[in-house]
Amino acid sequence: MPTHTAVPTPARVHPRRWTALALICAAQFMLILDVTVVNVALPAVAADLDLGRTALTWVVTAYTLCFGGLMLLGGRLADALGARRVLLTGLALFTAASLACGLAPNAAVLLSGRVAQGIGAALLSPAALALVTTAFHGAERAKALGVWAAIGGTGSAVGVLLGGALTAGPGWPWIFHVNVPTGLVLLAVLPRILPRDTATRGTGHLDVPGALLVTTATGALVYGLVRAGDHGWTPAGTLLPLLGAVALYAAFAATERRTRTPLMDLRMLTRRPVVAGSLLMLVATALLISFFFLGSLRLQRVHGLDAFRTGLLFLPVALTTAIGAHLGSRLVTTAGPRVCATGGMALAAAGCLPLALAGATADPWTTLLPALATAALGLGAVFVTATTTALGLIPAHEAGLASGIVNTFHELGGTLGVALASTLALGAGATGFTTAFTLCALTAAAAALTAPLLVPRGRPRPTGGAHGAH
Repeated sequence: MPTHTAVPTPARVHPRRWTALALICAAQFMLILDVTVVNVALPAVAADLDLGRTALTWVVTAYTLCFGGLMLLGGRLADALGARRVLLTGLALFTAASLACGLAPNAAVLLSGRVAQGIGAALLSPAALALVTTAFHGAERAKALGVWAAIGGTGSAVGVLLGGALTAGPGWPWIFHVNVPTGLVLLAVLPRILPRDTATRGTGHLDVPGALLVTTATGALVYGLVRAGDHGWTPAGTLLPLLGAVALYAAFAATERRTRTPLMDLRMLTRRPVVAGSLLMLVATALLISFFFLGSLRLQRVHGLDAFRTGLLFLPVALTTAIGAHLGSRLVTTAGPRVCATGGMALAAAGCLPLALAGATADPWTTLLPALATAALGLGAVFVTATTTALGLIPAHEAGLASGIVNTFHELGGTLGVALASTLALGAGATGFTTAFTLCALTAAAAALTAPLLVPRGRPRPTGGAHGAH
């Protein structure tokens, strides 16, 4: 290949970077898979381990809570200790925790394993992305990040199908066991492929208190929301965790203002594109993960479908999410993020409406599947819009901070969405599912109405970073 003075020196180009990308994406694929793979298996897990509604909700939320709440700390650790070292540590923890989840004899072991999986994911994911961005340059970097982004939609799609196939076949423990051989192979191969960490700056000022505060605050919020489904909104056992969550979030904000190296630069939340992108990501993820949670339980508990047929039925929903993301990536640069966000949320609201009106009689094939597929098509476009709004309308040098915030809101959206969906659907008797889908429709409609006011004008640059950034 001819050498030009504008090209980085060959010493900076990792010779096995595409092999490294494939392996890193395989590791990230496992993390995304574990957000959705459990949804189809929930009824089987509940029956085998005698889980109540609260424990069943935490099987999903414990993972996304720790994944999202600790992700910013994981990114800081990757900077301080080296991305390669942190990635391998997170992968080892995630693999061991997956084995523990598959062998779990009771709820306590399963939930502890899900927490450990979330911590491992919070270490692995930001370190993996850091390695991708440093191993590639110029046009290659854009291509590599495109491959990375595609993992999200693919992982969700495969998750529902694999969850159904494994639950109906060898049994639900295999939704976790399947990670073990994959993780062991990656642990054996990655150290030989990944570039060695360069000099790091030590762990002198990591904001551990901030990470613990934001994670505990979200945990208290989820606990209060889940309790509300069983005991109502007014008892002290519900109100105290909710008020505690508010106090802990306030303490987190105060801590971030005082510390020299904050986990989250709160000044980023004064940037309108970051606020708009983060809120869009929160709502879109909450809706999509709620769809998988509500739909899976309804198909198996109300309509009597087995796990495999449930997984098959959800595959088109996951695929329309990916199609929506593809269409959104084109529309967001032509029509602009404001139009794309408004249209995507309006489509999501229209998709939910038949489920809110049909009630418990909604047929899974003629009503549930088309409705959720329509809603997911709109949400797929919103996911792309959220990311490009937050990263493409701000100065390029702030893109890293904005990315961490948007990714955190992505995981926390799934956590809060499942908590609310569980409270409404499983705590309200026969009308619970209708109530939950009605809230989904109202939330999407409200987001569609506020998007024109929230999302700034302008079109993002395809390469990220705002035009004329200073």
